[in-house]
Parts: sequence; structure tokens; C-alpha cells
Amino acid sequence: MLRVIVSLFSLLLAVAVLLVGMGALGTLLGVRAGMAHFGAPVTGVVMGAYFLGYIIGSFLCPPLLRRVGHIRAFAVMSAIVTAVALTHSLYVEPFAWFALRVINGTCMMGLYMIVESWLNAITPNERRGQVFAVYMATTLVALGAGQYLILVGDLTSTVPFALAAICISLAVVPIALTRIGQPEPVVAPSLSLKRLYRLAPLGVVGTLCSGLITGAFWGMGPLFAQRLGLPPRGIALFMSATIFGGALLQWPIGRLSDNSDRRKVLAVACLGGVTAALAAYGVALAMPDILFAIAFIYGGFAFTVYSLSAAHTNDHLGKEHTLEAARSLLLLNGIGAVIGPMLAGLLMDKLGTGSLLIYFATVLALLGIYALYRTRVHIPVIPSESFKPMADNTSQVVLEMDPRVEDQVREDTPTT
Repeated sequence: MLRVIVSLFSLLLAVAVLLVGMGALGTLLGVRAGMAHFGAPVTGVVMGAYFLGYIIGSFLCPPLLRRVGHIRAFAVMSAIVTAVALTHSLYVEPFAWFALRVINGTCMMGLYMIVESWLNAITPNERRGQVFAVYMATTLVALGAGQYLILVGDLTSTVPFALAAICISLAVVPIALTRIGQPEPVVAPSLSLKRLYRLAPLGVVGTLCSGLITGAFWGMGPLFAQRLGLPPRGIALFMSATIFGGALLQWPIGRLSDNSDRRKVLAVACLGGVTAALAAYGVALAMPDILFAIAFIYGGFAFTVYSLSAAHTNDHLGKEHTLEAARSLLLLNGIGAVIGPMLAGLLMDKLGTGSLLIYFATVLALLGIYALYRTRVHIPVIPSESFKPMADNTSQVVLEMDPRVEDQVREDTPTT
């Protein structure tokens, strides 16, 4: 296994450096939007624009990769994202930021596709599960570590933006120097949600709800922490604690779901998220130190919703449909992530800063109730595949590393 990881080192390093910069940029934009008095609703729209670009990129980037090749496409997109990161500091204006966020999301989808295509190309079939886990851990750790770049320099200056841009631009170095051959062409997804809903309604609803809460967290979490009066170090700690909680607690919850009704485990995860969100609401102002611990627990429950929903959906599908279903669910999650920051921003404007936590609790409570309802109206399905922790801030290409779909990948891979 170590030999495989060493062979993948340049690709893992590229995605780690890239996401350190992107993790910093996302949090920095939320904080700067608050300092510039955008208002919560406008901030929600601006931050949600990233996920709109993400969806657009799912369809636009595959033809581009086939036309110019992966290395050229990576160089172009990383240059654009670097320029976008710096331009944010030059034009602190909602309309400009909205357009920049769409461009950013579109290019980031392409960058994810490129790195993940190479990972797929070099990963042996017998090691797919381990590489899949290492990649997912790398993405979450890098995003969490990137939060602390906002501590360097004055937040009102260009320094934090420049640091994020430096990380993003440096990601091109290991890609440009890699000796791995060009991957196979990337396939654009198709959205077949009607059929998916008939087969696994809870999986579809759970995926949408996951987008609603994680999109709101990424977009509005920094503004929430800033409005609580937390200093930059506290904002970074709040965001990273939630992210690291999501990274560390997925495994035990997922393993539990392998041996029981996933619908009940999903309901329990929702209950845990609701409890943590309400507890955070109670201590947010009075005991910020405890808030960080609760954020860790909340992330552990909330970040499992997507993985549990995807696993539940797979339990109802044959292996020949798993890959396409996963692509569709990832797009549905992106749709939720576009809507989530907008809804949360409106609530924060009308009901106050703490309403973000009430929003989290409400969405999770409704999903938990629906999960319990499904246990009443439909017989349980024995899990057919083992749980795999997944991040929803990635492309559909990484799904091909999931060992659950490797047979279909071999069948669907186009010949050259």
C-alpha cells in the first residue's frame, strides 16, 4: 500500500495544496463580506454562486479536458482560480463576487476532475478502497488546515487573498511534473432523479438535505462566527473543528450502518446533529470554548448525512447503476448547496445570527422524521455494500475509485 501511496504522492500533494488555498479563500470571503456589510441574504447568494459554478463545471469541463488534455486544462484552470482569488480583494462588491464565485466553482470542478482522473488511472483495482479513503481524508484535512491561513496578515488587506492564491498556483507544479500518463476521457453526468426517487426516496431526500446544510455551513459559517464576535483565530477554530469532526466520526457511524437498518442510523445521525446544533445555539454567546467542542460533534453527525444517503441508495440498486446514481446524487447535493446559503442568509437577516443553527437543526429534524417515516412504510433492506466515507465537495470522477463501482468502471471506460 505504501508503494501505491508514494506513486500517487504528486497528485495527493497537488490536491492538498490546492484545497489549503481554497479552504482559506472560502472562509476569508465569508468574513470579508461581513466586514463590508453585504448583509446575510446577499452573502448567502454570493457564497451559493460557487456551487452554481460547480454544477455548470460538471457539464462544461469534460469536453474541455478531451479537447486540450489534462495538463493544459489544469494549468489554465489553476491560473484562472489564482486570478479570481486575487480579484476578490480588488473589487469588494457583491455583483463582482457573484460572478467570480461562479467562475471559481466551474474551474474547481475541472481541477477536481483532472486530479481524480489521474488517481483513477494509476490506482490498482485491489487498492481502490484504500486510495479512496486516503484521498477523502486528504481533502478534509487540507480544507481544515486552510482555515488557519486567515490568521496571517490583516483581513482587510490583500495578504490573506495572496496566500490563498499562492497555494492554488503552486498546485500546478506537481501536476506539471508528473510522469503519469494522460487519463481516459471524463464522462459528463446525466441526471435521472425521477427513477432514483422511485427506488430510494430517502437517499434522494437525504442527499438534497445534505447539500442544504453543508452548503450553508461553507457559505455562512464564517459570517456566523464573525457575528458572534469571535476573533480570526476563533473563526478558524470553529470552521476547522466542524470539518475535522466530519472527517473523524464518519467511520464509526458508517460501520454501525453496515450492520443495521441505514434509515435508523441516518435518523440517529440527524438527531445527533439536531442536538448539537441546539446545544451550540444555547452556548454560542456565553461559552465560546464549549462551542468549538460542540461544533466538532455537529460536524461528525452532519457530514455523515451525504455518505449514509448515498450508501442507502446503493443498497437499492444493482452494481450496473451504482456509478450513474452516484453522479446524479452528487449533482443533487450541489443543487442543495446552491439553495442552502441563500435560505440561511435570509433567516440570519430576519431572525438573527443564531438562526443559522436553528436552520441546521430544522433541516436535520425534518430529514430525521422522514427517515423514521420510511422505516414505517417500507421493509428494511439489508445493506448490500460496505459504507464508504465521502466528501460532497468533489467531482463525479472520484466515484470511480469507489471499489463498489469498479466493475462498472471497467465496463464503461471508453477505449482509445
